This record gives sequence, C-alpha cells and structure tokens, in this order.
Amino acid sequence: MENIKKITATVQVACFAALIAACSVFVLPLGPVPFTLQTMAVALAGMLLGSKRGVLAVLLYVLAGIAGAPVFAGGRTGMAVLFGPTCGYLAGFAAMAALCGMAKPKRPVWNAALWLITGLCALHLCGLAGICLSLGRTPVQALLIDAAFIPGDLLKSLAALFIWRSLERKSDDRCA
Repeated sequence: MENIKKITATVQVACFAALIAACSVFVLPLGPVPFTLQTMAVALAGMLLGSKRGVLAVLLYVLAGIAGAPVFAGGRTGMAVLFGPTCGYLAGFAAMAALCGMAKPKRPVWNAALWLITGLCALHLCGLAGICLSLGRTPVQALLIDAAFIPGDLLKSLAALFIWRSLERKSDDRCA
C-alpha cells in the first residue's frame, strides 16, 4: 500500500509539472517577460499537492527545461533561460507553490486567499530581483515592468482558487 501512495504522489508531481509546462505555451509578449498561464498552474500545484509536492512539481518543470525540453515560456529551453529576465519568476514559482501549499481544505476561503496573495507577493519579489539582476534595471524600472503582470496574475490566482474550491467540494460529495 505504501508503494502505491509513493507512485501516486510521483505521478501527481509529474502531472503538475506537465501542467505548468502546458501553461507556458500560451504566451502574450509584454516586453522582456511574457505573460503566460503558469501562475495559475503553480498556484494549483501548491494548493492541491501541498507545499512539498508543489515545489517538487516546479523543480521538475525547471529541470525538464534545463535538460532541453521546450517547456519554458514560448517553447524556450536550456540554461540560458535561468540567466534571462524570467529567472526571478522561475525561482518565484517555487516560493509561490510552497506558500500556496499552506492553504488547507475545509478552512474559510479567505485563509486560502491570504496564502495565495502571499505566494503572489513572493513570486513578484523574486521576479523584480531577476529583472534587476539580468537586465541591469533599477528597482523602480523593474517595478514598472512587473506591474503589467499584477492584474492578470490576480485573475489567474482567483481562477486557481475557484478551481481548488470546486475540486474540494467534489471530493466532499464523493466522501459523503
């Protein structure tokens, strides 16, 4: 029985890494950092798998990209992405998954929303640092680049929250 649980957990991590990769395909170029649906997938990975497995899904996604799979935004691949303008956001995905994993089922929705907002803040702080380091921008210039993503990230996070709550209710219905 323990082996089945380990296999199930491994498959879940791999599926969420694939979901994050699939969400990188839809790209809206907004300057040096593209708009993708990955934020929603990362939030869901954390909320549905928990902090540890959510972070593992993000790490598997990043490792796949480093290894040559075209999983980064717009089908990019390789180590060079880790030194470009999106490097901070890739690191921030792990922080966001960890923080979103703190949301617990059967608690008020505002509890999950707080963890989601905290995760978004961590993601954007890492993104700002990445823009400053990779593009040589000042923090104010980086903030102007990053600010374009905040409304969309809030909407994607709300979508993740809605999906999470819907799945939570469905599991309650099955158990009843």
